[in-house]
Amino acid sequence: MTTAPDITVPTMPAATAQSQAAATPRIKLSRRGYAIDHPDRKLGEALMANVLGAADRDAMDGILRQLVKASVSGGKPCEVNLAFMISMVKSIGPRDSVEAMLVAQMVSVHVMAMRCAHHLAHADDLAQHDSAARALGRLTRTFPAQIDALTRYRSQREPAITVQNVKVEDGGNAIVGNVTQHANVIVSDQTPASAARAPRPAGAGRRHDAADAGQNAEA
Repeated sequence: MTTAPDITVPTMPAATAQSQAAATPRIKLSRRGYAIDHPDRKLGEALMANVLGAADRDAMDGILRQLVKASVSGGKPCEVNLAFMISMVKSIGPRDSVEAMLVAQMVSVHVMAMRCAHHLAHADDLAQHDSAARALGRLTRTFPAQIDALTRYRSQREPAITVQNVKVEDGGNAIVGNVTQHANVIVSDQTPASAARAPRPAGAGRRHDAADAGQNAEA
């Protein structure tokens, strides 16, 4: 017998305790500062430190306080802005203190750029329009420069890939020596050489043939 589904029972599976524990805790703001909203204080701090790429609690507290100040909207910190900034930091995934500081700057610059874009759209006179346009231009130029800086820094930390066996087909070239790869750039400690015999200088073959002919004549 087929029965109608009970609409009072949720059809989506409930989140497991493990997924709830691993979720990024939110930040609650108050007049005294901020607090990590998590039932387990130590676990909440550990999760937040991992999201921010902070090495310890002091580093986590410092970055969070800076993000809180950067989230200000209407003269006071905004929990919505702060949650967005922390989410963006998590998606980029800083892996050490340098990346943590750089990523915090990146999300702050983005928030300020969008704030300037809002001011530009609601400018009442030419002076306000020009001021917002100049600030927006500087911020939007800074953001891609920060992306490049993060990319260069991460490429320097990536381990080198050593190539041990190289197969060269007919007509191909091989690199003789120890070969390593850094950020998709192949570097050799010796000069490239052809897989086949290196070509002889022009005229060298004729000189050898003449010498061989002379030796045969003497014989």
